[in-house]
Amino acid sequence: MKIIHRLAATVCAVTLSFGATADDRFANVEITDTPLNGAVHMLQGSGGNIGVSAGDDGILIIDDQYEPLAEKIAAAMGKLGSDKPKYIINTHYHGDHTGSNAFFHEHKGSTIFAHENVRVRLANDDKVSEAALPVVTYEDGIKLHFNGETLHVMHLPNGHTDGDSVVWFEEPDVLHTGDLFFNERFPFIDLKSGGSVEGYITSVKTLLGKIDDDTVIIPGHGPLANKADYQAFLEMIEATRDIVQKHKADGMSVDDIVEQGLGDKWSAWSWNFITEERWINTLY
Repeated sequence: MKIIHRLAATVCAVTLSFGATADDRFANVEITDTPLNGAVHMLQGSGGNIGVSAGDDGILIIDDQYEPLAEKIAAAMGKLGSDKPKYIINTHYHGDHTGSNAFFHEHKGSTIFAHENVRVRLANDDKVSEAALPVVTYEDGIKLHFNGETLHVMHLPNGHTDGDSVVWFEEPDVLHTGDLFFNERFPFIDLKSGGSVEGYITSVKTLLGKIDDDTVIIPGHGPLANKADYQAFLEMIEATRDIVQKHKADGMSVDDIVEQGLGDKWSAWSWNFITEERWINTLY
């Protein structure tokens, strides 16, 4: 019996330890603010970069990271004028961009906008509450007039997911790409949720055709960027795709390509979530 009790205590301690680790994951995350042009700011913490419009009309945000960070995000917005965002735009459905939806809708009265496929995917997830669902959805896009600026919300199909949106702040010339841009790293393309490599490339090319050298870019992940950075990102995707396609055409298996690698030129783009191996598997 003593052995059983000791085993039970050990299991309990391990369980609590793992639980504490999960709970503490965000304990030391700080939300930082970078003022950009006009009324636009970028907030960074853990998860997707948050775009903010702050001014006389109040606060609008683009994406809202993970639920455990909601109060920290609200506090950061409070320093910009209000901890109650009037509007939230989700660039897609992934939890590191929509995790705080329910908090802001329930506790701050926020209205959530997104492509209709974002609502469908969130609604089909048993772990997502109804309060997290977008209440205004669109097919192609929508235009908002807020804080003296024009926000163009545009849907681009079948890139990162099947519900991607980007937001261009016209007057200050700031583009929030959502996860159609992972600056300085291999992107995550959600093949199981309507994303595709070719669709992703098409989306990036479309956006590059809409901006110029003065456009400030808030990527979904990574540091603030410009058009040259986005062009380098596209070149990386196309070059690594061509490498994998050539090897595949030559009869190499995906494991063989992973073993050979993509070469030193692209090694710096690997990161903890999308390693070179995972990127090769996506391209294959």
